[in-house]
Amino acid sequence: LRRSNTEPIIRIYSEAPTEAEAQALAEEVVSLAKGIIANV
Repeated sequence: LRRSNTEPIIRIYSEAPTEAEAQALAEEVVSLAKGIIANV
């Protein structure tokens, strides 16, 4: 999870043995980030 210094966005990078696992990890982080943002 990394905020952009030039745009109002958050970048999410994930690495895993397979693309499907990396996508699942990224989706989990997106869900967590949305939950945190909703509570701010």
